[in-house]
Amino acid sequence: MPRPEKVQAVADIKERLQEARAVFMAEYAGLTVKEQQGLRRALRAADSEFKIYKMTLARLAASELGRDDMLELLVGPTGMAFATGDAAATAKVLRDFSKDHARLIIKGATLGAELLAPERVGILADLEPREVLLAKIAGALQAPMAAMAGLMAALPRNLASMIKQLADKTAPAPGEPMAAAPAPEVSVEPAADDESTAEAGVPADEAEAKTAATTTDESTADPAGEE
Repeated sequence: MPRPEKVQAVADIKERLQEARAVFMAEYAGLTVKEQQGLRRALRAADSEFKIYKMTLARLAASELGRDDMLELLVGPTGMAFATGDAAATAKVLRDFSKDHARLIIKGATLGAELLAPERVGILADLEPREVLLAKIAGALQAPMAAMAGLMAALPRNLASMIKQLADKTAPAPGEPMAAAPAPEVSVEPAADDESTAEAGVPADEAEAKTAATTTDESTADPAGEE
């Protein structure tokens, strides 16, 4: 029957594995106690914690969680860095520390359900901090919205300016009367049954009066004068 302290250790490892955003495995053999303390302080500043367990217990915890992909990393003198904050920040601390302390060897990491090889941990370390990336994403999303808001705000001003310019062009100068609208043209055609009078330029009523007088003179003439 397992001893209670081993059961508690396995439970502690399982809880940390489930809560961590990322878990980094690194070989620490040869680091002095002072160097290990310096590593722990640097990792705490990045919201992570460096723990050393017996690998038999760590492997048991990983197996119970169905993370058999981690088993190949949990061998030998291996420490586990549990990142509860920005995984990239933790990767950067480990990468920078290993540059100054060759005895710290990064073996790999888990990021969510994915297993990362050492070279991918280096790529993760090169990423900008999470806060910076979020700020850039927010800025990229807000830029089109700000441009649209500026355009909508400018529309009323531009519309008012256009109306004013149009009014200035059509309005008369000061002291100048407004031009009257031209009267519509009306064409009058002569009557079709009085072409002769129309051509002579004599009004139709005067022509009719002359015709009637001529007829009367002819009818009252002395017939005796005719032979």
